[in-house]
Amino acid sequence: MHAVVVDHPGGPDVLRLAEVPDPEPPGPGRVLLDVVATAVNRADLLQRQGHYPPPPGVAPYPGLECSGRVRAVGPDVDGLAEGDTVVALVPGGAYAEQVLAAAGSVMPVPAGVDPVSAAALPEVSCTVWSNLFMLAGLRPGEMLLVHGGASGVGTMAIQLGKAMGARVVVTAGSQDKLRACRDLGADVAVSYRDADFVARVREETAGRGADVVLDIIGAAYLARNVDVLAPNGRLVVIGLQGGTRAELDLGAMMARRAALLATTLRHRPDDEKAAICRSVVEHVWPLVADGAVRPVVDRVLALGDAAEAHRVVEASEHVGKVVLAVG
Repeated sequence: MHAVVVDHPGGPDVLRLAEVPDPEPPGPGRVLLDVVATAVNRADLLQRQGHYPPPPGVAPYPGLECSGRVRAVGPDVDGLAEGDTVVALVPGGAYAEQVLAAAGSVMPVPAGVDPVSAAALPEVSCTVWSNLFMLAGLRPGEMLLVHGGASGVGTMAIQLGKAMGARVVVTAGSQDKLRACRDLGADVAVSYRDADFVARVREETAGRGADVVLDIIGAAYLARNVDVLAPNGRLVVIGLQGGTRAELDLGAMMARRAALLATTLRHRPDDEKAAICRSVVEHVWPLVADGAVRPVVDRVLALGDAAEAHRVVEASEHVGKVVLAVG
């Protein structure tokens, strides 16, 4: 088969399409997929740079999600059959014509979504649903602050937040991206270049603050994220684009009775991922089928153009997801 390989850490140009060995037949609890499309995530950029290797035993190619068709089913797998059209959350290897997936992380394609666009759904749906609703318990009427509102995660967080009855404030870096966030339903869109998101959130909430903050920045925003929290607020950190280390004011956290939650998805055990996927199919897929939530695809490129896709994402030139079509 063909896959995108990384010969050595570096910039986007180290990515190349090459002929590689086919995957082994699926073992217990595993399925083999023919990949229709995959999508680019920040984790893929980190892997290319040598900072985020795949878990042991996982294919070395980038790619954490895909759409595809079931090619083969391993032992102890129920509910999946050869030829099924699906999407999957995988720990790596999706920049390829075939990929192995844990059966519990394989989901049906939501009704009304074409197979290529569907590749943009697994990672953002599982990330947003598990963090905002399963973990932080976002409730109707609460204020949600989403950093990076025009990102893949951000565009899904806006839509799910609104669909579940929250008010949504986002930050983004350009007028075009702010406009895109408002078009997706954001109540307030704040330029992180020109405005103070803490002041704006407090203005919108009569001084109360945000009930939940979904943060992809990390250290650089920690102090302000704590400052913007409402009483009983929850800060959920899912990215570290602004660094890994910062000072935390525990007094401010205690005064707000606040919680700091930090998660990753890639290295979770299979049973945890399976529970998240089941919840996404139950709660998110009906919203997609009804049109309340949709995949936001900035552009579709060929798998052989993975280097260009990484350049686009690295430069933050996109809104939503960049998809790579296979075949």
